[in-house]
Amino acid sequence: MARLRVSAFEVPTSSPEADGTLAWNSTVLVTVELTLRGQHGFGYTYADVPTAAFVKAHLAPIALGADPLAVGATFDAMSVAVRNVGRDGVGATAIAAVDMACWDLKGRLLGRSLVDLLGPRRGEIAAYGSGGFTTYGPDELRRQLGGWRDEGFRRVKMKIGDAPDTLDRVRIAREAIGDGVELFVDANGAYRAGRAVAVAESMGRYGVTWFEEPVSSDDLDGLRFVREHAPSGMLVAAGEYGYRSLTFDRMLAAGSVDVLQADATRCGVSGFLAAAALCEARGVPLSAHCAPTIHAHLGCAASNVVHVEYFHDHVRLEGMLFDGAARAVGGVLRPDRTRPGIGVALRRSDAARFQVYDETADDPQGDR
Repeated sequence: MARLRVSAFEVPTSSPEADGTLAWNSTVLVTVELTLRGQHGFGYTYADVPTAAFVKAHLAPIALGADPLAVGATFDAMSVAVRNVGRDGVGATAIAAVDMACWDLKGRLLGRSLVDLLGPRRGEIAAYGSGGFTTYGPDELRRQLGGWRDEGFRRVKMKIGDAPDTLDRVRIAREAIGDGVELFVDANGAYRAGRAVAVAESMGRYGVTWFEEPVSSDDLDGLRFVREHAPSGMLVAAGEYGYRSLTFDRMLAAGSVDVLQADATRCGVSGFLAAAALCEARGVPLSAHCAPTIHAHLGCAASNVVHVEYFHDHVRLEGMLFDGAARAVGGVLRPDRTRPGIGVALRRSDAARFQVYDETADDPQGDR
């Protein structure tokens, strides 16, 4: 019998968190467990309960009737099926979780890790510590960023917004990490283009080398303007909200970024591979956004990935709830190639107290 189980778990953050445009105190993990041909595939995304319900309502019949080795065909079929209810947002994160489960299942059926299934380009990929929330006071900012430096990370990232203390926080961050570590900042679309350029110029004295989403990712002209006027050596990055290859292609064609970002928990493993191909064609580097466990594999399989975001929330949550979660050592991630698929399993006993949704769908003929 074929079975799909979709669950959602709401996990409180370690402390209240905020960036330049949003505040939150919990993270919702949506998981998909797909059973076909007697093997189990596991996928996940970071979204909300409606994503889990979307999987059950719109995608389960497709996944249950799929050829587990034809992942691309399943991805295409899911994309077509959601045309009238919406491909982006909730629809995209739902597809991403199922797509990941399909890739994991294929790896398990063939006895290959995901990176080996795709073809490894390298054995390890650089990671950068990411957190530095706007809710953090100076001591917490120093502790977190300085801690990553001490662990061997050569890049760290902090959140910024349009608050009066922004430049002071950047100064504190630079003092905490010293001169030998790159400092990235992420505004999460907090500025308009002219203001973003002024902020970029003010941060130049602190050696900031990465300005992420200085304006909304929907503002391609604004991103390009910031990119063209930012200080020399400061890269403009965006793309984490790319739900499909068309979005990535438009961003690249507009010349809006120095580095494109993609997130397999939003665009799927299949979408991430498409983003990598688009970047390769245009000679633009690719950076993996958040979710380090899946991106440890993808970062080692795609030749133009320069690093993976080691995001505080996801590192903590994946370590709490996944057997086999990726952990950075010396600032790099190495996928476990001894485990098939993405190499993780959900620890349901640990996750049970956070569960807010759990449904299954069965198809007695799904393995035919």
